[in-house]
Amino acid sequence: MRFLHILAFTLLLCSLCVRAEEETAEDKVEDKVEEKDGDRPEEDAEPEKPEKTEEITEEEDVLVLHSVNFDRALSENKYLLVEFYAPWCGHCRNLEPIYAEVAGLMKKESSEIRLAKVDGDEEKELATEFHVRNFPTLKFFKDGNRQNATDYTGKRTVKGFTRWLERHTGPSATVLNDVKSAEALLDANDVVVVGFFQDLEGDNAKTFYDVTLIAVDYDFGITSNPELFKKYDVKSDTVVLFKKFDEKRADMPLTEENKLDKGDVISFIHTNSMRLVIPFNEENAEQIFRSKVRNHMLLFLNTTVESHNALIEDFRDVASEFKEKVLFITLDVTYDKADHVLKYFSISADNAPIIRLINIDKVLTYAMEESTINKDSLRTFCQGVLDGTVKPFLKSQEIPEDWDKNPVKVLVGKNFKEVAFDETKNVFVEFYAPWCGHCQELAPIWDKLGEKYKDHENIIIAKMDGTENDAENVNVQGFPTIKYFPAGAENKIVDYNGSRDFETFSKFLDNGGVLPEEESKDDDEDDDDDEDEDEVSDEPTVESPQSTNETSKDEL
Repeated sequence: MRFLHILAFTLLLCSLCVRAEEETAEDKVEDKVEEKDGDRPEEDAEPEKPEKTEEITEEEDVLVLHSVNFDRALSENKYLLVEFYAPWCGHCRNLEPIYAEVAGLMKKESSEIRLAKVDGDEEKELATEFHVRNFPTLKFFKDGNRQNATDYTGKRTVKGFTRWLERHTGPSATVLNDVKSAEALLDANDVVVVGFFQDLEGDNAKTFYDVTLIAVDYDFGITSNPELFKKYDVKSDTVVLFKKFDEKRADMPLTEENKLDKGDVISFIHTNSMRLVIPFNEENAEQIFRSKVRNHMLLFLNTTVESHNALIEDFRDVASEFKEKVLFITLDVTYDKADHVLKYFSISADNAPIIRLINIDKVLTYAMEESTINKDSLRTFCQGVLDGTVKPFLKSQEIPEDWDKNPVKVLVGKNFKEVAFDETKNVFVEFYAPWCGHCQELAPIWDKLGEKYKDHENIIIAKMDGTENDAENVNVQGFPTIKYFPAGAENKIVDYNGSRDFETFSKFLDNGGVLPEEESKDDDEDDDDDEDEDEVSDEPTVESPQSTNETSKDEL
């Protein structure tokens, strides 16, 4: 199954209706979904290749490696980052100009770091040796050591590559020997993580250094100096996050029994490095979605209006009360990326200031009915959502007068429950987006399906615009999503995960909402080669907040 993308210009990843076509080149590069061998098109017979030698050639400052010259490259370069790619891989092509730019920067600076590439499709032995299972895969080699390659885990941007490489080739934390060096580090950065350890060779310090190689976006310091322990009021081994905003610092003290854990430190850093109130912008999007907090409260405001800006102080005060439970986010309606967010929440810039809260796991939205925005109203609303006393806000278009005149019935939020959960009908619904290319391809097939079953006594073919309408307890995380609502009082929801063709749809419906066993087996075999498809189940699956139904979808 294709995972949801982390988009640079998208705040609410599984909720906002941002078109797949609007992804930037950087978004695609940072996409964590890799192309697999199943995506590879058939190729014509290739011309005879030249004999491989130990000579190392370059393409745009990137070393071109293969099985014969690989060892030479390792021996001649102290630090070597190697990309395993495939010529047919779209993600590799997206990465190519960025990778070349980084390679050029390293070469121009006469750095000990060089960048190289290996055609993993051609050099299958090298790909197997270094456990390359998808493309692109990047491995980092140090001091010619072939046995201990490090997986590249940074961002696939020029800044991301350079930051990661600097951290892995130089000091990963500044050793603070005196007050002056500590103050210089803290003054130079908005956020600094400092490890105070009695023993810089001990286990806690070693774990701390491991963290510095993972959390490369943060600046680190480390010290055992008693003078610094005293100045910063640290009694024992402690990790302290210093910041120039909000509470100014956060402490993670350790005990003899409570040793430092990498996961705990990284979570501590992510949680405490975030501002209590986070402005919505491209820079903060990743930080927001990296958070474990899945409830996001949004204050839509116009920053050119002073009375709107005055609300931020109360917003921040309440944010401190709900830290680690709710993220408090401001969104300037004049921001050029705000349109999709406003549309998703069915509000306009003229509605500002206005509050919405969304749980991005369950894809549930809540509207604050109180028009006055102050500490009390914010606190009451927020707690009500957490307690479950505030009901989700379900958006809906008006019911069209001719919604049931055509073979494919038109559903909106206001008539969805009545039609989809009719105890006497089996209802097959496509949730679509008007801009979705896959939906447009499916439209004639869906219309044909409607024609076939238009006179059926208990089967209804329907569709609903998922960008304009919500349905309670129905989770839609990509377009098109197809769900089957069987007759009966149980209100079951069955995810359709089969092939999207007329014949398979018909077999599914004629078989009572279950794919015939032979169809399921065929689809399962296909799934081995298609990362865009889920395994096909021939058993009904009841909707849950985490379930998805993706078969080559446009993401939300």
